Amino acid sequence: MQTERQLPAYLSRIGLAQAPLPDAASLARVQAAHRQTIPFENLAIRAGGSVACDSEAVFAKLVTARRGGFCFEHNRLLADMLAAMGFDVRLLLARVLLGEPAELPPRTHCLVLVQIDGAPWIADAGFGGAYAPPMPLIDGAEAESGDGARHRLRRIGEEGTLPGSWLLERLGPLHATDGRARSESAWEKQFAFDLGQVAQADMALGCHWAATHPMSRFTQVTVASLCLATGFASLVDRELSLGQAGCEPVKRTIADVADYRTTLAQQFGLDLAAQDINRLPLFTGEC
Repeated sequence: MQTERQLPAYLSRIGLAQAPLPDAASLARVQAAHRQTIPFENLAIRAGGSVACDSEAVFAKLVTARRGGFCFEHNRLLADMLAAMGFDVRLLLARVLLGEPAELPPRTHCLVLVQIDGAPWIADAGFGGAYAPPMPLIDGAEAESGDGARHRLRRIGEEGTLPGSWLLERLGPLHATDGRARSESAWEKQFAFDLGQVAQADMALGCHWAATHPMSRFTQVTVASLCLATGFASLVDRELSLGQAGCEPVKRTIADVADYRTTLAQQFGLDLAAQDINRLPLFTGEC
C-alpha cells in the first residue's frame, strides 16, 4: 500500500526511528511527536492558496514539503499513518466549542477514532487551540498533558442512540493555549463530536468550508501553533506567545516580514520565502 511506503518518511518527519506497536502507549507517543514537530497553520489559506485534505495532498504538503496545516490535513495524515502501523482507525467530525460560540457551529473539526484491544480511543493531532493526549472513549475519562492541563470526556447524547454525542473539556493554564481559553479554574468546552460514519466527501466539504467561508476562523486570522513538551507556542496574526510550565509566558508583537520569517523558522520549523510571507494580509505593502 502507498501509506506503508510513505511510513518511513513520516516517522523521520516526526523524529521516530521506527514504527511502534499498535498499542495505547505508542498512540500517545506518535500523536505527541506529530504535534510537537508538524505545526498547525493556515498560511496557505491566508496567502490566497487552496487546501486539499486527500491522503496524497496532505502527505505531500506536511511531510514532503515540510509545511503545516489545519485539522483536516493533520488528522487525515495521522489516520493514514496509524493505519500503516497496524492501528484500526476511522475519522470523526466535530463542532469546535472553544470560546463558547453564540450559535451552534458547523462540523469544521475532525479527529481520529482508534480501536485498541477492542476498546475505542480518540486521538487528535490537529486541534490548534491546545493539546489533548489520546483518551479512551469512556464517560468521565480524564487525562493530563505535559503542559499541566487536565482533559475530560463526557457523554452528552442520550443513552441508546446509535452514534452518541461526546464533549471534550479542558482545565488548565492559559499559556498553553492559542489565546481563546478564558479560565484556568473552570472546565472549558473544546469540541463536541459523535461516532457517525465519515466519508472522504464529508471531509472535503468541511475542509472547503473551513478554508473558504467568510465566517471561518481560518479566513479571518493568520495562525500557527506548535505543542511543546511542557507548553505551547502560538502565533495569531502578529502576536507571538510562548508558554512553558513553571515559566512566565513570553509575549511579543512581530515587527515586520523579516521578523515574521525568522519566527516561523525558529519557533515553528517553517521555512517560507519573504515573498510568500508578503502575500499574507498582515504585511500588505511591506518588503
